[in-house]
Amino acid sequence: MAFTAKDVQELRAITGAGMMDCKKALTETDGNMEKAIEKLREKGMATAAKKAGRIASQGIVDSYIHMGGKIGVLLEVNCETDFVARSDAFKDFVHDVALQIAAAKPSYVVIDEVPAAELEKEKEIFRAQALNDPKPRPAAIIEKMVEGRIQKFYKEVCLMEQDFVKDPGKTITQYLNETIGTIGEKISIRRFVRYEMGEGLKKKEENFAEEISAQVAKAQANANK
Repeated sequence: MAFTAKDVQELRAITGAGMMDCKKALTETDGNMEKAIEKLREKGMATAAKKAGRIASQGIVDSYIHMGGKIGVLLEVNCETDFVARSDAFKDFVHDVALQIAAAKPSYVVIDEVPAAELEKEKEIFRAQALNDPKPRPAAIIEKMVEGRIQKFYKEVCLMEQDFVKDPGKTITQYLNETIGTIGEKISIRRFVRYEMGEGLKKKEENFAEEISAQVAKAQANANK
């Protein structure tokens, strides 16, 4: 049984798992949606799947200002109850996500938010780059190369696909699912706005991801003293 990109998106909506995890699960189950859900549950995503249909109408709007006032983030994260919204675990998660946005510069929360026109433009750029390569390649290979680059593009612009700055061994989606399992409620990252001082103007390039990683390492070192 074959499956489509729409099936991958549907599985992601049901389970909260990453796009690549959903695609792999559908591949392993020959496109069977129910079996794919079970496969993801076996891999530790059962909690997210069980809670996916609940309504998350509580939560908080948090802000993060980067040291020196260079970057500001406003972020809304929802949960199911006011009790959880006031908990330290939830607040810590929201703060971590705000820090992630400041460091990694995502433009969207999830893949579905990427405008079709922007996605097509990126595909055309990647396709042109592949066609301009001196080494000739079959059309099917070129399309696979384009798809691979699009996946990298998603990791750059979509928050949920990004590697977690404080723990690069996991994605934000995985961190979200872990937090759902810990807290016991559905959590939804709804929206964010990121501001950067002088954005659009010529300025010295700085790697904020490395700077924040250094701050985290310093804080951990101080805690271990």
